[in-house]
Amino acid sequence: MNNHINIRHKITSFNKKINVEGDKSISIRCVLLASQAIGKSKIYNLLESEDVLHALESIKKLGINYEKREKYYLINGFGLNGFYTNKKIKIDAGNSGTLARLILGLLVNSKKEIKIIGDKSLSMRDFSRVTEPLKKFGANLISKENKLPVKITGSDYLRPIFYEENIGSAQCKSSVMLAALKTPGVTKIRAKKSRNHSELLFKSIKVPIKIFSIGKYDYIEIEGQNSFEGFNYDVPGDISSSSFFLVLTLLAKNSSLLIKKVNINPTRTGILQILNKMNANIKIKNTKKYKGELVADIFVKSTKKLKSFKCPKSLNSSAIDEFLIIFLIAAKAKGISSFEDLGELNKKESPRLDIGIKFLRDIGIKVIRKKNNVKIYGNPHLNLNGKFSMKNFRKDHRVFMMTCIAALTMGGNWKIFDSNSINSSFPNFLKIIKNLGAKIK
Repeated sequence: MNNHINIRHKITSFNKKINVEGDKSISIRCVLLASQAIGKSKIYNLLESEDVLHALESIKKLGINYEKREKYYLINGFGLNGFYTNKKIKIDAGNSGTLARLILGLLVNSKKEIKIIGDKSLSMRDFSRVTEPLKKFGANLISKENKLPVKITGSDYLRPIFYEENIGSAQCKSSVMLAALKTPGVTKIRAKKSRNHSELLFKSIKVPIKIFSIGKYDYIEIEGQNSFEGFNYDVPGDISSSSFFLVLTLLAKNSSLLIKKVNINPTRTGILQILNKMNANIKIKNTKKYKGELVADIFVKSTKKLKSFKCPKSLNSSAIDEFLIIFLIAAKAKGISSFEDLGELNKKESPRLDIGIKFLRDIGIKVIRKKNNVKIYGNPHLNLNGKFSMKNFRKDHRVFMMTCIAALTMGGNWKIFDSNSINSSFPNFLKIIKNLGAKIK
């Protein structure tokens, strides 16, 4: 079976409603927290991607059973000390940095050595951001050059810590928060603002947690070793997955789309703020609050007169996973769009900043880069002809999806490799695209 697709035609106009799959960040956190609860948890609309399935298999290796029912996943936890293994084991996180970093936090009291591994892409990423604070709790962690594989052996004598997170990484913050669950006393965190799904989940399952904000930082206090009961959770749609369809609709001709029940947590909606500043026709409807998370329908229409935008650094964290697709909008907008301090993009599944800039230049867009600052000279009349190929992008799911959106809205004859990369986050991406009328072979 070929692991590539061909796109030779732009998408025709469409007017439809869709649902995107469950939020990946929340899905993984629900699995891990359910494994620590006492009793049964029911997780509805759990994202069935490779990253989340790796999370389910990870807790199973640690002695926690789960079942797939017709409408939900049932996870039976045994409390904060419920992980059990009588021998050294290996846990494969696949491509998921979220899983690898967060589960290390839950293993700070493991009795046996546990080895965390990942695929080639994940094994190139820095893990010192989590191994160093977890060592301060008292756990023993060993890795070569701060990369996977990481070996961890827990301690019976954990101690609370004060942790400063200055990058804006929700993964690192959440790993420490999960370790704090296992630790006596109060762990204190000063973290640069980032997505707060872990904090909201802690509140909803009644973990003792205090949160307050001063300027750009959140201050979090967690009182450890407090058990919590199994819970029910209905995972909302993923805003990151939705973003590809927002841009597809904006750049397509005479089209409109309603995306139902999407998580619009303010720490994740930088893309909505950026697109609105660029004159996008987007409306938020039927907003509701669910266990602290904001959930709404998003309506979007084609927009002919997109305009450039000088993006403030304050939006970087809340749009960090969407900048590749934002670059496409900038490429079709009138004027010069600028972005600053995007170095964190190169620490994702692939060097996204490098790849994104090269992609824009390959399709004829002028880009000026100074270190991690970027200026994109938009061309509203851009219409591609000829043949294009996209490969060697470390099987990064977001690079693949961004390329598909470019091909469907800008033209050209495209061959896009590593189509199975979407299985890590959005297995139904191509199915939904085809249902909207895209011709893909």
